[in-house]
Amino acid sequence: MEKTSLTFKKISTNDFHFLKSILQSEELMLLGWGKIYTDEEVEGWINKITQQYQEYGYSYFIVADTRTQQSIGIAGIIKTTINFTTLDEIAYIVKKEYQGLGYGTKIVQELVKLAFNHYHLPQIFAQFAIENRASQKILEKSGLTFDFSYQRKQNGMLKEHLVYRLKN
Repeated sequence: MEKTSLTFKKISTNDFHFLKSILQSEELMLLGWGKIYTDEEVEGWINKITQQYQEYGYSYFIVADTRTQQSIGIAGIIKTTINFTTLDEIAYIVKKEYQGLGYGTKIVQELVKLAFNHYHLPQIFAQFAIENRASQKILEKSGLTFDFSYQRKQNGMLKEHLVYRLKN
């Protein structure tokens, strides 16, 4: 895994089937996002992402391993609002068959470089459900530290999330 490099490709309507495989996966989506997307919602999500490219210059990307040419997940820098404050958040989802192989850490490290060196953001945030210890380890390994916790509404219920931060 050490010699693996990743590519980040902008999302387009051509990526519908790959994105559907992620956004409609119960195992991937319920822990982090708290919902499964319908086909119409996947299409809407793609449209939202392409609008964010125009508005901010960044959003989610398809992540591929350059060695195998396999798309392994999605990741990006997104504008999010937590407790009425807009933040630049790094976020990622690695497909189940690629989890535990070091991709999450590599993705986060690349997103941090992109945020600070390319987009010149002053700081970045990441959030995860408190029971998602794998994400916590990845973020800590990548230099992010605990900033605060809050109750996030998911499927009509409140779920505790931890928010980590890294300053440029």
